Amino acid sequence: MWDEVPGRNRVRGRSQRTMRHGADKMSFPAIRQVRAYVLRGGGADYHDQQGGHWIDDHIATPMSRYPEYRQSRRSFGINVLGTLVVEIEAADGTIGFAVTTGGEPAAFIVERHLARFLEGRDPAAIEKIWDQMYFATQYYGRKGLVINAISGVDLALWDLLGKLRREPVYQLLGGAVRDELVFYATGSRPDLAKQLGFIGGKLPLHHGPAEGEEGLKRNLEALGQMRSRVGPDFWLMLDCWMSLDLPYAVRLSHGAREHGLKWLEEALSPDDYWGYAQLKRSMPPGMLLTTGEHEATRWGFRMLLEMECCDIIQPDVGWCGGITELLKIAALADSRAVAVVPHGSSVYSYHFVITRHNSPFAEFLMMAPQADRVVPMFHPQLLGEPVPVNGRLKLPDTPGFGVELNRALPLHRPYPHG
Repeated sequence: MWDEVPGRNRVRGRSQRTMRHGADKMSFPAIRQVRAYVLRGGGADYHDQQGGHWIDDHIATPMSRYPEYRQSRRSFGINVLGTLVVEIEAADGTIGFAVTTGGEPAAFIVERHLARFLEGRDPAAIEKIWDQMYFATQYYGRKGLVINAISGVDLALWDLLGKLRREPVYQLLGGAVRDELVFYATGSRPDLAKQLGFIGGKLPLHHGPAEGEEGLKRNLEALGQMRSRVGPDFWLMLDCWMSLDLPYAVRLSHGAREHGLKWLEEALSPDDYWGYAQLKRSMPPGMLLTTGEHEATRWGFRMLLEMECCDIIQPDVGWCGGITELLKIAALADSRAVAVVPHGSSVYSYHFVITRHNSPFAEFLMMAPQADRVVPMFHPQLLGEPVPVNGRLKLPDTPGFGVELNRALPLHRPYPHG
């Protein structure tokens, strides 16, 4: 159709000649190789929290309906995939890398499928590379594991480009709009988070619908007890991790109103857009509904936004399609005055948040087993990972995402190609 536009062929021909004459003069060294690693042994996988960690202690999940899978998320296999590490090496030896989830299946996708769209290419061709990765995998992807793999590649590409340009990623995204990031904390001890300087604390919900009235009562009692510890002005939120049905979520929100709950997060299945729209209409005035941690791409978030499912979207940059796709998601949200507060993901979200007025604060996951200390989220995988002090963080101007891969880890490359 576009070839019918007057003058189109003439412009296209000139562009093609320009490309031919400039083909050997890339702005940056071409991508030499893409590599995908997993971690094996050594206790280095942050996705496999051991027993006694707050993040694995009777948290309500979609599997809580089954008593045998209620006590621990590891019991139903949340840890089976593990970490994916993607490295992209340029011809001059510069290496960009990123960490996300997906383990060996994602490593296979990166090495045996996605690598062909990068190797030999200009690393600055990020938009074209993302488009080709997505549409080449659309017949078996679109969400989940495949988008995790694409996200890892995309983040590694941004890291590489920042290092080649000797600029932090946030500068590539247009520059910071504020001097520092402010954080709320996710963990089992919002009272300790308040002492550590965070603006709010998000509790995991412990009891789902299968635990009946007693479970609902215990959820509200725990929230009330925490409110008495932190006082009336500190933000308190509940993370429901896809575990509720609509009637239960409505009852929980109204019961939580007296305790000053700021928001209810990811209450329903991520595919239940209709349920989210109804829940948002049914919640107490002034209480926010948030979701999107397990949503992916601009098309999934378009559903959330057009159906008015929530007040804040929470894409995870390592799962939603990477920085390249997060920019599109954020533009959709900004046009509808819906805030974008990415799920965790440390430096990979920090570099985005600091460039966006529509992302006024960030999440910090309290990875210490008792949620009583501020420790790096990706320890020991990343070296130089910054953490907030008194709930605030100034991002350094180190090139790329500003961290390095800990090469003392037991990295294994299961599917080398080429």
